[in-house]
Amino acid sequence: WSAAVAADVPRMSADELNGLLNSPDVIILDVRTASDFKKSDQKITGALRESKSDFKNWADKYPKEGTLVLYCA
Repeated sequence: WSAAVAADVPRMSADELNGLLNSPDVIILDVRTASDFKKSDQKITGALRESKSDFKNWADKYPKEGTLVLYCA
């Protein structure tokens, strides 16, 4: 991840995401660090867990059409 790439990524509010939660075209990925994930009691139901540092190994397994939502906080 680089700052230049991150600046180009669209952001959405929690309300916007909430409106998309049951959409079949949306995949939600929890990319928090393992320690942050483990100590958090707040998780989005249905989100898939992926390691941000392992992006190159999992990025191609998700469809290019539709919406991928990555969250880390």
